[in-house]
Amino acid sequence: MSNTSAISVKNVGVTFHSRDGAENKVLEGVDFDVQPGEFVSIVGQSGSGKTTLLKTISGLQQATHGEVLVNGKPIAEQVEDIAMVFQAPVLLPWRNNLNNVLLPLEFRGTRSKESLDRAYQLLEMAGLKGKETRYSYELSGGMQQRVAICRALVSNPQLLLMDEPFGALDAMTRDSMNFEIQKIWMREKCSVLFVTHSISEAVWLGDRVIIVGDRPGHIVADIKIDIPRPRAKEHRFSEVFSDYVAEIESFIGVTAGIS
Repeated sequence: MSNTSAISVKNVGVTFHSRDGAENKVLEGVDFDVQPGEFVSIVGQSGSGKTTLLKTISGLQQATHGEVLVNGKPIAEQVEDIAMVFQAPVLLPWRNNLNNVLLPLEFRGTRSKESLDRAYQLLEMAGLKGKETRYSYELSGGMQQRVAICRALVSNPQLLLMDEPFGALDAMTRDSMNFEIQKIWMREKCSVLFVTHSISEAVWLGDRVIIVGDRPGHIVADIKIDIPRPRAKEHRFSEVFSDYVAEIESFIGVTAGIS
């Protein structure tokens, strides 16, 4: 059995240059690994570089220095094993839900009977059975985001990157989506990097929580979450859950200069 990490981020830094030549260091010295099948949450202050980090891991943004390896290979060789879910579902309004899910396979020219079956299975698993031929404007925000998650998973990615995917949802829908993504992840067994501003969400979903400090973004803590799965509502009211939340809040307070 291979001991290769699903993701290896090695001394990654990202620097942007303004028109007048000034340097803006967004990330510096970022190092961590994600193991196959692991769910890792990332939290930090707004502007700390979390989204830039996710884009760099996905290959959408090039690192200024350092490297990102996916399954032991440079990111450029592994892009087909990676899928990303953004805060907005970005569904095509003229395509029904099933055809939105199948879109990545059409781009690759790999749509098949097997992939069609998988799309139906994913939509059913996400609680959308019977809504395959509906359109995005006929769905709630939470349902639209479920379609986007199915679209990301239809190509069987080994790595799923999620950038604040539930940030635009109301509290009750967001809570429901937390249960949905746990269920889907436990069945799919892919590795997940999940960016969120919600510390409780990060703890409830993650096997680990990585805390990113202010710019230039750098890792200030990497905390293992020892709460059994599947996680239920009662876990959120447990003492151990509260202790994890308080510990992470203390790190974010320090990095933000808050006493």
